[in-house]
Amino acid sequence: MAHAQSKKKSDGGGSGSSSGYNTGIGLRGGGYSSGLTIKHFLGNKNGVAIEGLLTTEYKARGARLTILGEKHKAVADVKGLQFYYGAGFHAGSYQGRYYFADSRYYYKSRKDVYFVNGAYLRDEETYIAFGADLILGLEYKLPDLPFVLGLDYKPYFDVFNGYTGFYNDAALSLRFTF
Repeated sequence: MAHAQSKKKSDGGGSGSSSGYNTGIGLRGGGYSSGLTIKHFLGNKNGVAIEGLLTTEYKARGARLTILGEKHKAVADVKGLQFYYGAGFHAGSYQGRYYFADSRYYYKSRKDVYFVNGAYLRDEETYIAFGADLILGLEYKLPDLPFVLGLDYKPYFDVFNGYTGFYNDAALSLRFTF
């Protein structure tokens, strides 16, 4: 009997993972990508999870699907708090992009450049984007409630229409757990 109780406490309340839940579904908000999040722990007790994000970006018309593999580790002395890290990939489609265009002219010599006019422009092309993601975060399983709060930093590398870019993204998540 004592062995069964200690086993239940060590795995976060009888779930198949050390996080205290098996699956969480909710919202991710902030940064470049906000939208839906679902995280599912694999059937083992070593803290490995798969997270899927279906998001849109600020000022972009389109969506992106991100799949991440994550490793969770309990933070000592704080019940319900976990640190996690991982990597994955994404693919998406966007219509249009914002960029800054300016006109410049030279005065007397080519070394003197004066700013004349600048504007934020938007094109209407459709872009297919894909790339690689990293993630680093903390999440806290609320005691006696079926919710988990998360804070993450997710830098990613994007390739679209021959252009590449590195972006920093951070967000808060709230998931309903079961």
